[in-house]
Amino acid sequence: MKARIKWVEDVCFVGESGSGHAIVMDGAPEGGGRNIGMRPMETVLLGTGACTAYDVVHILKKSRAVISDCSVEIESERATEDPKIFTRIHFHFVLTGKQLKPQQVERAIQLSAEKYCSASIMLAKSATITHDYEIRET
Repeated sequence: MKARIKWVEDVCFVGESGSGHAIVMDGAPEGGGRNIGMRPMETVLLGTGACTAYDVVHILKKSRAVISDCSVEIESERATEDPKIFTRIHFHFVLTGKQLKPQQVERAIQLSAEKYCSASIMLAKSATITHDYEIRET
């Protein structure tokens, strides 16, 4: 996997992925930015949430669960001193489908957390990661 970061100005950068997509990252005005893009650490959090959501949806579909929607609400805490690493991350999955079974959902989340989601497994080396979920019927 390859990526490229290009400095635009001040603390604004454009990240280009090897797959040809781009994202603008910037800092808050108090940090020298213009607030025209996400903070780099926000992209880490979003990428991790997308990684685990991808796994959970894939695992549920593979087990023939009828899933129509998945969202993940993420709350995190960072250290107050540099380096300001994530110290706590909580993923709240909201899954919608027909007769989704709690055991299936729990297993999908567990497999993502322990085996498949490289982003959350990597962050778990320094942060406490927790999960919960709710199931909504279609």
